[in-house]
Amino acid sequence: MRTPFVKSGDSKFCGIAKYNITRLAYFEVCTDIRDAIAREKEIKDWRREKKIALIESVNPTWQDLSADWYTCHSERSEESPLRAG
Repeated sequence: MRTPFVKSGDSKFCGIAKYNITRLAYFEVCTDIRDAIAREKEIKDWRREKKIALIESVNPTWQDLSADWYTCHSERSEESPLRAG
């Protein structure tokens, strides 16, 4: 996962430094790396409008889905959709 590099500002290792990416608006979970790579390549070929529609279908406000991934459990926001139950 590339998120720690993005959050730390050390994104030169991720190939995303030129885009100034600072938040995670969409992600998918894959159990097989080959499936993940194939899916990433599939989405990469899509037009921008289709990518935006995919993101907004699950995250219409473009909330940073990784906002509290690297904080202590007790510090996590009660409103966070990723808060551990």
